[in-house]
Amino acid sequence: MNLEYSNVLLKKLYQMMVRIRVFEDSLIAPIFTREIHTPCHLYSGQEAVAVGLSATLSRDDYIFGNHRSHGHYLAKGGSLNDIAAEIYCRESGCSRGRGGSMHLIAPEVGMMGSAPIVAGTISLAVGAAMASSIREDGRVSVTFFGDGATGEGVLYESLNFAALKKLPIIFACENNLYATHMPIRECRINRPIHKIAEPFGIDNYAVDGNDVLQVYEASKKAVKICRNGGGPVFIEFLTYRYRGHVGPDDNIQGLHTDIRPPEELAQWLANDPIKKFERYLLERHLMNEQELQCIKNDVEKEVQEARIYAENSPRPKPQEVKNDVFA
Repeated sequence: MNLEYSNVLLKKLYQMMVRIRVFEDSLIAPIFTREIHTPCHLYSGQEAVAVGLSATLSRDDYIFGNHRSHGHYLAKGGSLNDIAAEIYCRESGCSRGRGGSMHLIAPEVGMMGSAPIVAGTISLAVGAAMASSIREDGRVSVTFFGDGATGEGVLYESLNFAALKKLPIIFACENNLYATHMPIRECRINRPIHKIAEPFGIDNYAVDGNDVLQVYEASKKAVKICRNGGGPVFIEFLTYRYRGHVGPDDNIQGLHTDIRPPEELAQWLANDPIKKFERYLLERHLMNEQELQCIKNDVEKEVQEARIYAENSPRPKPQEVKNDVFA
């Protein structure tokens, strides 16, 4: 890619991908020791998608996540302290310690929530886009979902309604090739996922989800289309999760249950989005090794401070368990 980018943008993209990776790596030991009890679906390997797309959005734009949304939350500008406290189930967490890893929210930066129900927030994002269209406020909504969500009817209903109303929404499908443990090729007709948007007349394309600059360019194009009244847009990001479906790995009681071929995993590890971006920056002399290491050091310090903040925060009071419950 021969496009020119500012050093500020390049640093921002790299710093945020590293922040997501280092933060999630910091959760591994406490998950194994049961210091963290909430189930954690780690985003490692998919960082370029959340970071590249979010970099094209404004603070006021909306995003909606799913069960694997640490990266979405942080990339949109969510507080590192607040997400750490939430995962440690502390009162100072973004959901006051009641939601855990899969119920993240930061409306102050446009992160409108995540939920573990497959395809559960797609229709909510459509509703937000409808509201923006009615208000004519220029906001764009993004719904992040995995390839497994393509088996849910609400996605197709949402595509139809969004196309009918020409809503400013980006359908961001992160295709990591597996719906939980089922290879996507075994549970849907073997064709590109983004093609499901064609019958609805929706602009659609596939992108290398491990190349943050390709993600950035495709997303910038989609955002422009939506802001100019030409939405919706469907983007399929081809990527891969490096860790288990839930938790650091898929070992259950000592049994290895990850069905992914070792050679496949090795191939994708060699295509690590962070390492790939590092090569881009170094080969073009846009940053040097020392600058990259300084960013990593700063992020590691930041993540450690967030963990200390979480550990020192109070737990929710048992007598308040019914507070904020609707019914």
